[in-house]
Amino acid sequence: MQIKLLSIAAALALAFAGSTYAQSTSTPRADTPKVDHKAKKAEEDKIEADAKAAKAKCDPMKGNEKDVCQAEAKAHEKVAKAELDAKYSNTPRNQRKVHEAKAEGDYEVAKEKCESMKDGAHACKKEAKAKYDRAKADIKAKDARADKNRAASTGSTAERTK
Repeated sequence: MQIKLLSIAAALALAFAGSTYAQSTSTPRADTPKVDHKAKKAEEDKIEADAKAAKAKCDPMKGNEKDVCQAEAKAHEKVAKAELDAKYSNTPRNQRKVHEAKAEGDYEVAKEKCESMKDGAHACKKEAKAKYDRAKADIKAKDARADKNRAASTGSTAERTK
């Protein structure tokens, strides 16, 4: 008799715990923003159309001028896509991707511009690489500071709640 009562009590406890868990996981979190997927898709399509138009402007050009134009168009497209992701999901990771896309775009354009130089092309590319490396280091340092600040603020709120 006692075993039956314990079994029934355990079954009821599990049933209530399961329904409470299902209820809490099925509702969306209040702090997650609603993403309008249609609007995001429309903006992605606009970015791609703009990039296609920018690349089409490069078609009548010749030689290195065309290469520079295409590198600029590709860089603008990458930055715009990264900014779109950051707009719809504003996380530190997406913000870092925006900065990285800008640095990479600048580097690719600078390399193409260096190729038009007959004298000093090697030095120009070295300088472009140095600027790119500095930009990456700055991004990494800024990200590390942000992580440290987030950890400090999380730690301080945990101490206040004790």
